[in-house]
Amino acid sequence: MNDKKKKPQKLKARLPRGFVDRSAADIRAVDGMVAKIREVYERYGFDPVETPLFEYTDALGKFLPDSDRPNEGVFSLKDDDDQWMSLRYDLTAPLARHVAENFNEIQLPYRTFRAGWVFRNEKPGPGRFRQFMQFDADTVGAAGFQADAEMCMMMADTMEALGIARGDYVIRVNNRKVLDGVLEAIGLGGEENAGRRLHVLRAMDKFDKFGSNGVRLLLGGGRWDGGSEGVGDFTKGAGLSESAISAIIKLLTVFDDRFADLLGDMQDLQFKEIFGSEFSINPTFEAGAQELYSIYNLVFAAGYEFDRIKIDPSVVRGLEYYTGPVFEAELTFPVTNEKGESVVFGSVGGGGRYDGLVSRFMGQPVPATGFSIGVSRLMTALKNLGKLGEDEVLAPVVVCVMDRDIEALGRYQRFTQALRHAGIRAEMYQGNKKNFGDQLKYADRRGAPLAIIQGGDEREQGIVQIKDLIEGKRLSGEIEDNATWREARVAQVSVPEAELVEKVREMLDAQRQDRDRAAG
Repeated sequence: MNDKKKKPQKLKARLPRGFVDRSAADIRAVDGMVAKIREVYERYGFDPVETPLFEYTDALGKFLPDSDRPNEGVFSLKDDDDQWMSLRYDLTAPLARHVAENFNEIQLPYRTFRAGWVFRNEKPGPGRFRQFMQFDADTVGAAGFQADAEMCMMMADTMEALGIARGDYVIRVNNRKVLDGVLEAIGLGGEENAGRRLHVLRAMDKFDKFGSNGVRLLLGGGRWDGGSEGVGDFTKGAGLSESAISAIIKLLTVFDDRFADLLGDMQDLQFKEIFGSEFSINPTFEAGAQELYSIYNLVFAAGYEFDRIKIDPSVVRGLEYYTGPVFEAELTFPVTNEKGESVVFGSVGGGGRYDGLVSRFMGQPVPATGFSIGVSRLMTALKNLGKLGEDEVLAPVVVCVMDRDIEALGRYQRFTQALRHAGIRAEMYQGNKKNFGDQLKYADRRGAPLAIIQGGDEREQGIVQIKDLIEGKRLSGEIEDNATWREARVAQVSVPEAELVEKVREMLDAQRQDRDRAAG
């Protein structure tokens, strides 16, 4: 019998698929970006609210990918009452629950914003994560088109606050009633055609990706992913007639100034001219066209022209709960994709009117409109534009530990606390290395601007040495002999202990001025 104990297996460190660790640089960059977005939203009179990460699964309702399987599409678990709870899938459904639950206490219109993590239990892939951040703004209780127009203007202002220039973005606006009106005209109205309408809308939503020819195939017999029969996967089409397909393709491609002007008083003649002589205008289309025209006039009167906000009938928005205006923030500058092709960056956010969402809880109509920004995608866009400037956060000043008796450690800690209380980032060296050179190497790897040094000789004199690590690094690259080095001791100064904080601040200011000069 072998009594030798089995060596315990080492636990393997592994990150779950679809999740990422975030670096200090990324966190600071996102914090700076969110602060700029928040500033715009607050300027518009919106206030923050926060909902929990978990909701009862039935509150997410039809927004689940598969309501019969509560753990598909979302991350779910049962609580001790045997009720399903899910990590929130977006920020809108939780807001609807919050409004309904607090309806008698909140002031309508309720204008609020939220930034937070959402979770999708879906297959991860390149650029597709299971946890990502959204930043939403919503107005609940305002039925007029003014609330929708305000969302569009606020998004345009947000893009510019983030440093995205005019010409590099556009807010595209459509109305689901316009889409539904055209579908009704081609014979897809009524509850009995709800499934086919959804099929058609999903095909239309692929317009940016597949273009007119690809959407035409999806509206007809179907499309092969590989571009020709038998190549790749096959997606079954909606099976529409050729005239119906032509009408929808017209809708997707008619987005010039002329269409916006026609919306104000579109007659049956103009409708037939655009979509086909066999189709007639209907009240659904007319209502959507009038709302779009009103938004167009309002934003134009406020100085937002077509280079910033434009009417675009190709905006579909995939979610089923939109009931009126829909909008999308699109970045129009080119980037290189994974295939090496130059493509437009595309959408970084979207939203619209969802008058039926809060009503699920209330049993009465509650109008609402909102916009959601994909924070991670927007951060990628800002990186591409070179606009992702994190707030300047200097590495800490490092107080070196020359002696390790309790009296000396207390003195080094006192220096460190004095710097911190003066608003200067600082840390006392806490590593195991006793060698002074190793401590300086640590400070260098940390990117520390200064090192504070006090050995026995300095302690007896009541002084400290402050080593300018930035200047020292520069001089070490320029000075070749010891004599010149001794003459250039500007990289290290001695000051009385009482003047430590003042001198550190002075040296950090000098470094900051050097960086500003180097930057231009």
